[in-house]
Amino acid sequence: MADTQPLLVIAAGGTGGHMFPAQALAEAMLRKGWRVKLSTDARGARYTGGFPHVVDVEEVSSATFSRGGPLAKMLVPFKILGGILSMAWRLRRDRPAAIVGFGGYPSIPALGAAWMLGLPRMIHEQNGVLGRVNKRFATKVNFVACGTWPTEVPQDSNAIHTGNPVRGEVRKRAGAAYIAPGDYPMSILVMGGSQGARALSDNVPAAIAALPGHLLQHISVSHQARDEDHDRVVAFYDEHGIRADVQPFFTDIPRRMSEAQLVISRAGASSVADISVIGRPSILIPYPHATEDHQTANARGLVEAQAAILIPESQLDPAMLSEQIANVLEHPEGALLMSQAATSQGIPDATERLVALVEELTGQNS
Repeated sequence: MADTQPLLVIAAGGTGGHMFPAQALAEAMLRKGWRVKLSTDARGARYTGGFPHVVDVEEVSSATFSRGGPLAKMLVPFKILGGILSMAWRLRRDRPAAIVGFGGYPSIPALGAAWMLGLPRMIHEQNGVLGRVNKRFATKVNFVACGTWPTEVPQDSNAIHTGNPVRGEVRKRAGAAYIAPGDYPMSILVMGGSQGARALSDNVPAAIAALPGHLLQHISVSHQARDEDHDRVVAFYDEHGIRADVQPFFTDIPRRMSEAQLVISRAGASSVADISVIGRPSILIPYPHATEDHQTANARGLVEAQAAILIPESQLDPAMLSEQIANVLEHPEGALLMSQAATSQGIPDATERLVALVEELTGQNS
């Protein structure tokens, strides 16, 4: 009986950026009665713990030119070709209704085989610049679902803005009422992201300490800092009498964000999506070493909507950052407009939009 249900094959790499939206789509399709298989490689399989247990995880052979020595690089095309041929056999056996790739080298075998067999297929790109694999397949799929808008895509690709799926706790706070800055307790949320957070730990505490006293007396800070930076960040806040909760990872980001008057953050696609859906003024400092500077592209929508202030890391220093923080907190009407502008960019139903695109792809839209 189960085999009469349509099958969706999801192909994704081994990073959270690829795996989280893949997981969100898997959960939604299961709720609609579909069967779901996840195609990834051995590295990606380590990140599948959050997927529902009914999702079949199939490992395929893939490889990247960015790792290994000369011999390993010479073998890459053969590993990829072997993975595509093996996947083609599996797809002929399983007869999926659609294949959706979420980027990363582990998605190559499934997308390559789907193209070879002429099966319905699409990709989802989280960032404002296509990743290397998605760029290769953008003109070879039926749809390119874009998490960030605008996304730089080839002219002859079929790009559709779906947004990036957000967690359930973020959706519950979509468009949460914003308390504009004033003469009462205010909160600043600092999110460094998983890479390159040191620049924020180097500059944000000093920038906050340099704020005028009439602001500083009301401020408390939630600061996400890496383990190696934790002690010095805590010590700095303590020395300057600033109320701060410093942790390497907050499990309640949605709550802290909804209570914040200002968010200072990297511009990872998931962070930008959360800020947009909840709707908060932000100062965005893109990670400068992101592939093809995609974090700057991620920030573009919020910046152009006047919901966020963009500071390139090359221009970041405590004095300038302090001035920008004060510009937001000393102008409550402007901060409220920034909050409203951020909400206008949010897509809380991004998962549903992805589901609708899969159903359109397979002719089963309800």
